[in-house]
Amino acid sequence: MKKWLLVAALAATAATGVAQAKEWKTVRFGIEGAYPPFSWTEADGSLKGFDVDMANALCTEMQVKCKIVAQDWDGIIPSLLARKYDAIIAAMSITEERKKKIDFTGKYALIPNKFIAKKGAGLNFDDLSGQKIAVQRATTHDKYLTDNYGDTVDIVRYGSFDEAYLDLANGRVAAVLGDASALEEGVLNKAGGEAYEFVGPSLTDPKWFGEGFGIAVRKQDKDLTKKLDAAIISLREKGIYQDIAAKYFNYDVYGQ
Repeated sequence: MKKWLLVAALAATAATGVAQAKEWKTVRFGIEGAYPPFSWTEADGSLKGFDVDMANALCTEMQVKCKIVAQDWDGIIPSLLARKYDAIIAAMSITEERKKKIDFTGKYALIPNKFIAKKGAGLNFDDLSGQKIAVQRATTHDKYLTDNYGDTVDIVRYGSFDEAYLDLANGRVAAVLGDASALEEGVLNKAGGEAYEFVGPSLTDPKWFGEGFGIAVRKQDKDLTKKLDAAIISLREKGIYQDIAAKYFNYDVYGQ
């Protein structure tokens, strides 16, 4: 009888421990580092950009230590699930498909998606048959092209947008699809950017592009999701968010 009571007591203690929220003293953010102005990698290997500044501001607001972890896009969700870091802040769209695997905070940015091409390319968006269109692999842009143009367009997938931009410059692809801010920063605002322009429709359909960019968190870490949500709201109320955004965008990146 005593043995049974001891086992029951231990089981109850374990259950209570599972139910207790984790005391977050450090939050590790996974960031791509290849998607300016949200993030880029300096020559010394350090990461800079809007997402990096936001991560640091969120940690300050939550009164926790911040750690930034560089992670290629292809493995960014698997590495979160493998506990390489605690959250992803990497211009990741909140979509129903991703919600099956991970949780999201509310949005922290909302940007339309556009095509960019060389001026005078003459692309006909009513019929893109046979055209080579570049996207970053495993993104919402990839899924949009696959679902809407997969039978007619030659979709060329890249590990990073920098690779896609290079092939656009070399004429290996006719256009690149991405979010307008990244295309502006990665091409239009760079030397030689006057040779390119936005073409075609502005894409915002939540079926493919979600509700905006959110911070991704493991489903079991709901306490962290709540902390991050509260911190985003607080940064906006204090005007800190707006000050950070003004360094990188000349428009309201948060949206309505």
